[in-house]
Order: sequence, then C-alpha cells, then structure tokens
Amino acid sequence: MFSLLVPLGWLVEGGILRANHLTQVVSAQTIEAKLDFVVRKDASGKVLLRFFPEMKYCDSRYMVMPFPVGSNYGGMIMYPLQSAASFITQMLFPWAHPQAAQAQMLETKAWEEGARDFKFRAQRQGMPFTYDGAEVTYGYTENGVRFKERARTVIENTGQLGVGAWCNKNNHYYRAPFETFDAWSPVFEHMIRSVKINNEWLANEIVSQQMLTQAYVNAQQAAQMRAQRALETQRYLQDMDRQILEHRRQTFAEMRNDSYLMLTGQEEYVNPYTKEIDVASNEYAFRWVTENGDEFYTQREIDDPNEGSLLNRRDWERTPIRPRGPRE
Repeated sequence: MFSLLVPLGWLVEGGILRANHLTQVVSAQTIEAKLDFVVRKDASGKVLLRFFPEMKYCDSRYMVMPFPVGSNYGGMIMYPLQSAASFITQMLFPWAHPQAAQAQMLETKAWEEGARDFKFRAQRQGMPFTYDGAEVTYGYTENGVRFKERARTVIENTGQLGVGAWCNKNNHYYRAPFETFDAWSPVFEHMIRSVKINNEWLANEIVSQQMLTQAYVNAQQAAQMRAQRALETQRYLQDMDRQILEHRRQTFAEMRNDSYLMLTGQEEYVNPYTKEIDVASNEYAFRWVTENGDEFYTQREIDDPNEGSLLNRRDWERTPIRPRGPRE
C-alpha cells in the first residue's frame, strides 16, 4: 500500500480502510479507500503524526432541490464549500481534539506544494476542478498539556460539473508539547517526505474506484428512477382521490337537486335550440318547444304538435329530460 520512515521504537496504528460492499451499499463516501494512520513516539501520544481520511461533502448551491446542512446525500455530507484553512480550523480541529481548550491561531499560509499534483492531474484530464491548499499552525491545551500543532490539507472543489461535491485531500497533522515542537518538526517533515505509494496497489485502487464509481452512478440513476416513479404514483393516487371526492360531491348535489325538483313539481329539460337547461312542470310525460319559447305538453308519446293543423307550426322540438349523474 505505502511505506514511510519511522524512528526506531515509535508506535504505529491504523492504516487503509475500505467499506465492505457485500454488506454496505456503494455511496460517494465509500468509493475510495480511507487512510487513517497514526505514528506515535510513545503510548501517551504527546508527540505524534496523523494522516487523516478524505471525506466527501456537497454544497447544495448547485442542486435543484437544496438539502439541509448536515444531511446525507448519496453518502456525502451536505455542507457549504470551505477554504482549506477554514476546513482545518472549523472542521478538522474540533473533530481531532474535542477536549481541547485555549486554542490559539499562530500561523496560516497557502500550501501550494500539496495542491500542485492535483491541479496538474485535473488539467491533463480536462476537468475544471479547483484546488486550495493550506497549512495552519495553532496552539491548544489538552489534558493539562500545552501543544503546538501543524495541519495541512487540500480542498478539491468539483463545482457545477460535480453538482457541488467537494472533499479534503492530502491530509495530515503533527503535534508535540509547545516547547519541543520546533525540535520535533524536522523529524515529522522527514517522515512525511519519505512516504512512498506502492504502484501495484495504486493501480488496483484506481480500477476499484472506477468500478465502484460506475456502480454508484447506476445506483443513483436507479434511485432517481424509483423516486420519479414514486412521485408519479403518488400524483396518480392523489388525482384518483380528487376524482372520487368530486364524483361524490356531484352525486350528492344531484340527489339534493332531484329532491328539490320533486317537492316543487318541476323537472329539468335540455332545450334543443339553446342547449341550456329549462326548468318546467313535471306533470306531463312529454314536452315540446319552439325556437320562440312556446311549450307543448302531453301524456302521450304519439301526440306530435308538428302533425295536423291544430297548432299550425312545424318547428316543434321535443325536450328530453336532463340525464342524471356527474356532469362533465
């Protein structure tokens, strides 16, 4: 995986961790192997070097539907993009030293050396990513000991292309009691410069990341499809509920209207000329009208006012009773 020079007798713990995708769903957070590795002078940990893991975050400003800060999206933590220096002071330090007190910022400067390789790789691949590296030195008190610590990180921002995804890379910090920090600093720097990655392991890691990335993309597309289908089904059910309620409303309205017509001795007819509803007497089985509004009533279907000379007209049209049921 990797190697580095360590002073004789020092303790090492941790290493490279990988999620078990047989029991864990692939997410943006589990694509890469995670490095969490500590080198200590002794068990007290007063003098130590730590390589801390890369974490994936997402800035919701590039998303159609913003997510609240701290929520999870595809394994990424929703959090506004941070500069490298802000990430160290506001996110790394509280995570690494939750019991620290009397924290004091001593020095902050850009770390171009740490960001250089990432910038070069992004340019070769044509990716419009940006990189910000920072080195921050601070002092703090922990368990009664005053420490001096130096932390470095590089923030990768994928911007709009990556829908706001960003992460911390090339991460490490080292510390020692305040009065001995300057003496130990060259030792830590020599250990950091001595790190060598095993190329065979790196090649396998790149292939693994490519495969897991594709699996993650497929899973995201499937999740989006499921969400879309669920939304369509929800809308269909809501529309069905609306139609059922409307049907009931119209049915009850018809029932109330029929009761009123029966009590008042009336019926509703469809006027063949105006296509509107005529409210007239229900005493007769058949009703005829003219365009001028003349009315003819009879109990017999064979009585046609257009025949014979009794009414001396040929423009009578029969008015059917308005069909019952929900109206369009």
